[in-house]
Amino acid sequence: MTEGNNMPENDAAAETPAGSEPAKEKRPVEEQDEEKEKTENKENGDSKVDIPEKSEGPGAKEEVEFVHPEGGWGWVVMLASMWCNGSVFGIQNAFGVMYIYLLREFGGANDKDLQFRTSWVGSLSMGMIFFCSPIVSIFTDMLGCRIIAVGGAAVGLVGLLASSFVTSLGPMYFTYGIVFSCGCSFAYQPSLVILGHYFKKRLGLVNGIVTAGSSVFTIAMPFVLSALLENLGLYHTMRVLCILMLVLMLAGFTYKPLLPVKPKDSQTGSSHLKQIFNVNIWKSWGYRIWAFGIPAALYGYFVPYVHLMKHVEERFGKDANKEVLLMCIGITSGIGRLIFGIVADYVSGVNKVFLQVASFFVIGLMSMMIPLCNVFGGLIAVCLLMGLFDGCFICIMAPIAFELVGAKDVSQAIGFLLGLMSVPMTVGPPIAGYLRDKMGYYDMAFYLAGVPPIIGGALLCLIPWVEAKRKRREKKEAVKGEQDTAQKMMNHEKAQEVVQHKAGESIL
Repeated sequence: MTEGNNMPENDAAAETPAGSEPAKEKRPVEEQDEEKEKTENKENGDSKVDIPEKSEGPGAKEEVEFVHPEGGWGWVVMLASMWCNGSVFGIQNAFGVMYIYLLREFGGANDKDLQFRTSWVGSLSMGMIFFCSPIVSIFTDMLGCRIIAVGGAAVGLVGLLASSFVTSLGPMYFTYGIVFSCGCSFAYQPSLVILGHYFKKRLGLVNGIVTAGSSVFTIAMPFVLSALLENLGLYHTMRVLCILMLVLMLAGFTYKPLLPVKPKDSQTGSSHLKQIFNVNIWKSWGYRIWAFGIPAALYGYFVPYVHLMKHVEERFGKDANKEVLLMCIGITSGIGRLIFGIVADYVSGVNKVFLQVASFFVIGLMSMMIPLCNVFGGLIAVCLLMGLFDGCFICIMAPIAFELVGAKDVSQAIGFLLGLMSVPMTVGPPIAGYLRDKMGYYDMAFYLAGVPPIIGGALLCLIPWVEAKRKRREKKEAVKGEQDTAQKMMNHEKAQEVVQHKAGESIL
């Protein structure tokens, strides 16, 4: 009801006695004081401009903080990402089994550089997955996770299918080492980025589950590949593996983006390039150290996956159950991803960077231990430990990237890191194969493979110190900014008091 609040003008006039002046409308004291102050300012030559307050009506844009659902459709996305990691890296990690059949298929009795040349197939494939990552991150920002993931899986399918018709190593470098791996790269990276759209508090755990997909496939793939290669041969086995890439295409359709799209700048030239190439990530010293420390640690990382099977044949005979070693790495890697993912999320005070440093130290030491194992059981123990800390290294990569650069810049942060990782991942196994061809055994190759992880891990120890220094500097700047704001407010109040005082003197 409004009767008590709004009195009609006719009623007000009726209450005014005849012959008397109409009563002045009563106004609040604040309005009278405000009018008086305006009059005084006009008399003293001062003018005041009233700035209208910003209306917060329905049309006004409000920046609402994005809330991650922490589940829902995110669990479906997690399973799709898990399949992506499994199918891509399950095939890559089991290349050691395929490597033996490639030697038999394309090798000759007088080929002295056979190990070196054949290892380039797997090295190119693994290296190109990471080399394409900066490009993938740019396209992911421009086109979205879903389009890039589906398109990448389609390209990978074409490359793997084409490899099944190749009869020499030269074309295999292109079809398997470049086309197939580039497709895998475009399918893989969106599977990491899309998780940040659905999870924040559980991101470490979810990354652990997703990356455990490659562990599950790494456990099963050596036995599956051995059976397929033995019964179907090299080419038909590759055609069967195309089924994995077909399912990967379907999985990519589940990547529904949730995070708000960055506003596009209408300017052209350098500003447009800055939108495509995110330079903000390189302003963080912590990210710079991380982006160069990890590649430094990975020169020997992929060597066991390529050459361990052949080393076991030479050390323990062709009848040795060499597939068990990759299975051991896969099992404990999956366990490590789950355990360390939970530790990174729920154990307070744990520094994720130091977890990664510890993982590199152990991986380096275990690589050096491989030539020292003259008993097969000792080699199993080494592979179990290597896999456990391999899982630790992998599952906390994305959470560290989110902490160093933030959610808005994480796509290209991960992309450029993976791109820098491509060089050591590519050149490591061929160098090991070259040492084997020259020396006749793998011992020196595994000794040297253990050195880079220790050096890279030591370099990463600088990140917590750099980040702590940055936070202290930002805190000081924030305090200084607050002090400056308070000082400006005090000066403004004093100026207002002086103006009012002068206005009072002029009136008197």
